Amino acid sequence: MAEVGKSSLKRSKPNYIYTIIGVSLVLFIMGIMGWFFLNINSVGNTFKEDIRLSAYLRTLNKDTIGQIQQFIASKPYAKDVIYVDKNSAKQIWNKENNEDWAKILDVNPLPESIDFYAKAEYVNKDSLIKISEDLMGAYGNQITDLQYPQTLVNNLNEKASKIGLIFLVVAILLSLIVIFSIDNTIRLAMFSNRFLIKTMQMVGATQGFIAKPLNIRALINGLISSGIAIVLLFSLIGWAESQFPQLKVIRNMSHTLILFGGIIILGVGISVLSTYKSVLKYLKMKLDELY
Repeated sequence: MAEVGKSSLKRSKPNYIYTIIGVSLVLFIMGIMGWFFLNINSVGNTFKEDIRLSAYLRTLNKDTIGQIQQFIASKPYAKDVIYVDKNSAKQIWNKENNEDWAKILDVNPLPESIDFYAKAEYVNKDSLIKISEDLMGAYGNQITDLQYPQTLVNNLNEKASKIGLIFLVVAILLSLIVIFSIDNTIRLAMFSNRFLIKTMQMVGATQGFIAKPLNIRALINGLISSGIAIVLLFSLIGWAESQFPQLKVIRNMSHTLILFGGIIILGVGISVLSTYKSVLKYLKMKLDELY
């Protein structure tokens, strides 16, 4: 029986090459989608944390300004808190508007402010209202207003929710397509082995003896396919980051490891399961039904 088992594996090797290539490509495509899905939240957070909030000052007392700055910096929502004097405010305005109004006005009308960026989880309408109330409640006599691009914040959150939902639906559909495609690829490879499986059964081999070498081969093929897909995906990510350096900012190694782990589990799991189901199918069929 060992001789029969070895010959079956040898005859099956040519089929496995195409199976490995097919499964690798399917896993690679799913990996790309998974990478987008896992990083879309990071992209949204990056945009949110680039929104500047400005607490415009009524007071010019440096000690009071320092207290306000320390107060904001101590809050869990704040990051990169800086004091912006009139000259700095003018430079920021000129940079953002690409013009110098000093040629028209002799006096700098821009107020001094304490600018800061809020952490992503606080960049929404309700949280920013609470932040404004917190600041005005503590320093209402020294701060005239807390300003930020309200329309941008609202649109950003609405679009992030819609895009997230779209990606979730697409990811689910793609997962089903991937599972079906890999299962079909494995079944086609096993179809060419149906007579070998049946022959082994007819000479007295047990189900476990027949399935074991095929399952081991499926496990190895799944690992190889997953490895190829991961290498291709890693190369693509590296190329994308070289072309768009902003992607390096949102890189999350834990998400990347989760993605690679998911590719391995999916590639190996479906390969072994499909192989085992195919073996059982052909063992239950009569010899005439194999033709």
